[in-house]
Amino acid sequence: MGNLVIVRHGESQWNRENRFTGWTDIDLTANGIQQARNAGRALADAGLRFDLAITSVLKRTIRSQWLMLDEMDAMYIPVISHWRLNERHYGALTGHSRAEMSARFSEEQVWKWRRDFDSQPPLMDADDPRAPWRASRYQGIPHEYLPLGESLAQTVERVRVFWDDVIAPTLRQDRSVIISSHGNSQRALVKLLEDMPDEEVARFDVPNSVPLVYKLDTGLRVLSRSSMNIPHPEMSAIL
Repeated sequence: MGNLVIVRHGESQWNRENRFTGWTDIDLTANGIQQARNAGRALADAGLRFDLAITSVLKRTIRSQWLMLDEMDAMYIPVISHWRLNERHYGALTGHSRAEMSARFSEEQVWKWRRDFDSQPPLMDADDPRAPWRASRYQGIPHEYLPLGESLAQTVERVRVFWDDVIAPTLRQDRSVIISSHGNSQRALVKLLEDMPDEEVARFDVPNSVPLVYKLDTGLRVLSRSSMNIPHPEMSAIL
């Protein structure tokens, strides 16, 4: 089988500020740019080559993918950007800091929203100007597909559709795939690949721009999963 590598995007500005980012289109920090370049350099040094690159439709994954492909001298390969690979939608928590929400709702409640597999945060109001269907990038997508807040379980089901329709068929063609992901879309992919227990995957953390390298058999069963040792300019927050 071809290679499958999943890389969480470089540090974003709201990662640095410990804000719930979700579907807000926040860009990378200078630190995040360097993290992505370091990841691409490590992938190139490891001799990994790819036939297809996949991102969400949010710039922090798109820019991270550009930077990694640039370091691999592989900017010519096809890139698919799809909303089903977006970060988990954090609903009414979006834009607020973890500390702010803990003071308002309690640390225990915020921890449950972040790390309980089935817990859904308070929903964003449908008339909020940040509602996804108001953005041009989501035009043509039925409103009922676009969330106003999601649990991790719901994020997994959203990602599952894209896995079944695009990623799995590509891998079955013995083609190698690199995915620039978010923290929770990465968890969703790990859940689908490894059938990891719900509570374990909800606590599964990989730092920004550390590639997860999967070896799969012809049935897409996981033979091994390893994380590359990447020199990071700074340790970034996990959110």
